[in-house]
Amino acid sequence: MRDPDAARRGYDGPTRPDNDAGPPAVTCSNDKELFGVFGDRDRFDANVGDRRFDEVLDGECVTVGVRSPGLGIPNRTSVADDETGVCAVWGEAFVPAGRSQTPAAWLLDAFAERGTDALADLNGSYLAVVEHDGEAIVATDPVRSWACYYTDEPGVRVFGTDATAVARTMVDPVRDRQAIGEFLHLGVVLGEKTAFEDLHRAPVDAYLTASDVTTLDRFVHEPREFDYVDELADRLERAMTRRSHYPGTKGMMLSAGYDSRLLLSQIPDIDVAFTVGHPQAQETQGARDLAHQYDTRHVAFEPSRRYIEPTDEKVQYSQGIKESLHIHHAGYDDEVGVDTMYHGLLCDTFLTGHFLKQDYVHGFGKRLPLPRLDPDPDPVEALLDKFGYVEGGSTALAEQVGIAADDPHGFVREAVGREVEKARARADDIQNVIDVAGISNQPSIPFRRHLFDNYLESFFVLDTALIDWHLSAPPEHRNTKTFLDACRQLDPDILENRPPDRPHDSHTLNQIELFARRTLPLLDPFESAWPDRRDIYERNDMDEHLFPNTQRLHDLPVRHKLRVNDVVDWTAMAAGTERRTPYWLVPPGTV
Repeated sequence: MRDPDAARRGYDGPTRPDNDAGPPAVTCSNDKELFGVFGDRDRFDANVGDRRFDEVLDGECVTVGVRSPGLGIPNRTSVADDETGVCAVWGEAFVPAGRSQTPAAWLLDAFAERGTDALADLNGSYLAVVEHDGEAIVATDPVRSWACYYTDEPGVRVFGTDATAVARTMVDPVRDRQAIGEFLHLGVVLGEKTAFEDLHRAPVDAYLTASDVTTLDRFVHEPREFDYVDELADRLERAMTRRSHYPGTKGMMLSAGYDSRLLLSQIPDIDVAFTVGHPQAQETQGARDLAHQYDTRHVAFEPSRRYIEPTDEKVQYSQGIKESLHIHHAGYDDEVGVDTMYHGLLCDTFLTGHFLKQDYVHGFGKRLPLPRLDPDPDPVEALLDKFGYVEGGSTALAEQVGIAADDPHGFVREAVGREVEKARARADDIQNVIDVAGISNQPSIPFRRHLFDNYLESFFVLDTALIDWHLSAPPEHRNTKTFLDACRQLDPDILENRPPDRPHDSHTLNQIELFARRTLPLLDPFESAWPDRRDIYERNDMDEHLFPNTQRLHDLPVRHKLRVNDVVDWTAMAAGTERRTPYWLVPPGTV
């Protein structure tokens, strides 16, 4: 379990001194990591640097190291090493009912019998390395909830969970201008790219070998008819029960929304719930009411500079492909002090159709939602709405950093369009195509990566049975009504305290009231669920802190400035070079 008194890692001085060179490069180290090579122990030692691991498995054609304080805790990271081969399962994993083996021991046996078909029966959120009879693979879970980074540049395929560590094995990494452009404009690097040209990610639902990449078919939409509400309620209950027995003090990240209240109602011994927000904010008060309803202590963290500041640790968890902004809670880590942490991340994505395109009519200069899905959506525009793309901000950004300066909107449309085409093999309905492309490029994963590294974190919505429900339920049934009907079966009082911005069961009615409150002068608008990042940024003079020598960036939107800082800092950290103000972003062709 986590040592709550462990010193935080990283550079302790100012992030930006007055000179251009910046502080020396920083090497952060994750508390939990899987790192390996398709090669022998000598190859492993030559690429691992000075990092240490709790277990190192020496196979015939793969060597893998695992570092995790959770080794030995049921359903967490585990290893197996016997005369038949080696196996490491990193993350949170569950074996089929009736089997008492650890996930690694079970997978080693099952792989020997059935090869990669065995992966379909391993439940959870994991990365798996297994070798048997001269065959070795590294496999993601069905939705790639853990990215597997790899490079062949050292002359042998090196792979791992920490993009920084894998990048450090490259002799002279070259920044990937396409990937960096996607990150700056969208907030996420799409597909299998990273911020470096020769550093890649395994695709969604795939496995690596020493020289190839192969996709699987565990994440394919196949809609069918069944009792959507009853099945969802049953599967939710089983998924949370599986994850309710972790040791130590238990906490959860609590919003006033639907997903976190479900956990609070079903996990019986949560000791404390945490919310980042002003004490009098609607979201904080709603979360406090929920905690009181379920007899749980509530702690609210006042938003301050530490909420928005992109520290070394936050930047590393972004892995250079997603925004550190999503790690809302990281600045308050020293005040948390629990062992196990629950959260409802991606519940809306898999169960209530976050990426699905709602139909609208236009009136009064606004879009008014209709109670149905768009029958003929533009999948690219639908995804741009959900990713962190703001056309005006991207136009200003392109002018300053020189990436896609001629046509930033065309740049992002083309990039997202490629992801849509890749998703078509996993769905035959356009709404499900949108869904696959969105899930394959989910922006908010750094939130989870930080929690996992610092606590025994549990990701209940990635239970295999819930993923199967998501793939089996037609898109028109993956909505808030279905989800709330299932939640009421588990707890009839779950909506005793409603979310402040969702007073109705109906998504459409909530959107209509949201529109009315924004438009009509006599009604107060709903407050944002998150603290005002622009206000925090400006109050703490973050421009002078982050970009003292780059005045041209000061007029950009806050979110774009934070993205620039993320990618500049992460590439310096991963390449082991000095941090510099972002002159390398311009002119075009210099990256």
